[in-house]
Amino acid sequence: MTTIRQRRVEKGTEVAEDQPSEEKNVKPDGKILSDHTGGKLWNILSVTVGGIVAISLGLLTSVYVATLHENDLWFSNIKEVEREISFRTECGLYYSYYKQMIQAASIQQGLHGLVYDNKTESVRTINILERMNVYQEVFLSILYRILPIQQYLEPVYFYIYTLFGLQAVYVIALYVTSWLLSGTWLSGLLAACWYVTNRIDTTRVEFTIPLRENWALPFFAVQIAAITYLLRTHLQPVRERWTLTAVFIATFLFSLTWQFNQFMMLIQALALFILDCFDMLPTAKVTWLYIIQISGLLLVCVLQFFNSMILGSLLISFNASVLIARTIQKNLKKGSLLNRLGKLILHVLLVLCLTLLINKFIKKILNLESDEHIFKFLKAKFGFGATRDFDANLYLCEEAFGLLPLNTFSRLSDTLLFYVYVFVLFLMTVAAVIVAFRNLSGSNQVQFMEKMEECTITLKPDAAYNLMHTVLFGCLALSTMRMKYLWTSHMCVFASFGLCSTEVWKLILKCIHLYTSQRTHVIKYSIPIITLLYISYKFWPGIMDELSELREFYDPDTVELMNWIKSNTPNTAVFAGSMQLLAGVKLCTGRTLTNHPHYEDKNLRERTKQIYQIYAKRSPEDVYRILRSFGTDYVILEDSICYERRHSRGCRLRDLLDVANGHIMDGLGENEPDLKPSLYPRFCEEIKKNLPSYTIHFTRVFQNKTFHVYKLAKHK
Repeated sequence: MTTIRQRRVEKGTEVAEDQPSEEKNVKPDGKILSDHTGGKLWNILSVTVGGIVAISLGLLTSVYVATLHENDLWFSNIKEVEREISFRTECGLYYSYYKQMIQAASIQQGLHGLVYDNKTESVRTINILERMNVYQEVFLSILYRILPIQQYLEPVYFYIYTLFGLQAVYVIALYVTSWLLSGTWLSGLLAACWYVTNRIDTTRVEFTIPLRENWALPFFAVQIAAITYLLRTHLQPVRERWTLTAVFIATFLFSLTWQFNQFMMLIQALALFILDCFDMLPTAKVTWLYIIQISGLLLVCVLQFFNSMILGSLLISFNASVLIARTIQKNLKKGSLLNRLGKLILHVLLVLCLTLLINKFIKKILNLESDEHIFKFLKAKFGFGATRDFDANLYLCEEAFGLLPLNTFSRLSDTLLFYVYVFVLFLMTVAAVIVAFRNLSGSNQVQFMEKMEECTITLKPDAAYNLMHTVLFGCLALSTMRMKYLWTSHMCVFASFGLCSTEVWKLILKCIHLYTSQRTHVIKYSIPIITLLYISYKFWPGIMDELSELREFYDPDTVELMNWIKSNTPNTAVFAGSMQLLAGVKLCTGRTLTNHPHYEDKNLRERTKQIYQIYAKRSPEDVYRILRSFGTDYVILEDSICYERRHSRGCRLRDLLDVANGHIMDGLGENEPDLKPSLYPRFCEEIKKNLPSYTIHFTRVFQNKTFHVYKLAKHK
């Protein structure tokens, strides 16, 4: 097991939003022209300063996470095998394809090796480019080969520096989104500072570098910034076209780099759908966004050799259903309140029915079952019946797929982020409800408007989108901890926007009858500055201490195992074991695997369940037969799994296998009535006794405190 051991002026900060109003009472002395020119120059200066601050903060964040990574592992000083082992689980698998492309005799040979891969899954040839999102590794490896940098920069540093560089893009995108929403770059500065001070909950890039989300989330943030700009009012046609292009490129890159892209964009599409139903977004722009999502995903589908999981995604079915439903239902946004509510309910039901029908039809045609484990997991997670399905329980028992821990809110509250976020969320939600009701009722009568004018604001489309985005992704994060990084980063944007928003403070001051333009601007700038000073005072010393703390990578057992495999087994040897460990075996040794952590394939899931019988109560003959059916030469047993204590009873891997096999679980506690005792002892324990029934099939060839390697006999 890996361990770490010690070693301001008002106009100056405003972004111009709307077209200038018509001039009134223009005097012939040219004074207004002079004022207009001065204001324009001041805006240019403000945008320039804001842009410099954004780029500086992005680069500083990139250097910060890179330094933390170096300080934690002493990455520059450890051996190559230790560097590779530090890429744990699926991270190691993805990085192995970058390494494979770098070591290939030519780019063409490297690509051929990925398209016709027979080392990732034994006795099978699979297309890595179809199965996995590794185009970023392909692109980086080609870039490394053609650039004249080989003498100055090792391949691993080119890789990790690229990921750390993307963090700069991420922070700049968050900064710009907040700036666009509030109209002041002070809001962007606050968002970036919150992102860094809440690093534990906003990113994990420094210790899971090759993880797909670390590639994808910066592009997702760019897409959100582009959508925010697109939804502004009075946008010129040329700017709108360029913004749509930016949205498409960001959507495409996001989709290309993460296998969960379709689920994230489905939530985004739901946000657009809800807001469009309440007439809070321009319908034409929403339609373009639906089309961009579909076209971006279909382009990725083509690049991934028509990956059936993409074609069968709910996103494509949902977006197509919305567009079809619109053509069927006319005059959806006309009529009285009750009339529109009736139409709206019918519209929602029509879209849902069409989505299910289209998705069912596509999956039937393609015979698609790759994503069934996700729906089994969701069904069990939300209480629609218990399940003994091994794959669903494997997810349910992982902390990352559980509910968001309460201590997350405690950490976020320390920086004041959570308090401000809840405050802004409440105000914006109230405003959204009022605007939605007004839109549905068609109440544009003078009396109604006068009544609402005193205590409400008109919710702009860009603010409305970000409100719905943060609500839906907040629900996702609360239900699944692993997805919190999609929410917490946007939380920084949304909270900082609210704190620096003229509309928010105008609403508050009007409701308590204290509104003046001057008072609004004083509060708008003074409170964010006080918040920044508080954050700096409280967290700067901790950040400095963190940067000065030096540790060192330390995992001698895994290093010894990898070195032994490289020195004592043939290059064609096939290894079986846990998914997490085998990813490291492929990266460090290049040996062939029986299974791996990329779980989005039904055949692989079945294979993994069979391989994991090494930790179940099965006979040596059964285990030997299963392993040999996958061409296994060596099997690696881990004490940390065989004698697992990390999970409670019922969630240990051996318990999941016992229940799936219909056997009673070990230890004190209840068992379901139909479970029966196994006829055989647990394989991973019994094999260590060197009984004849085991030694006839398995010979121990390596052992240390953590791992036991057995060679399989080759019977005729």
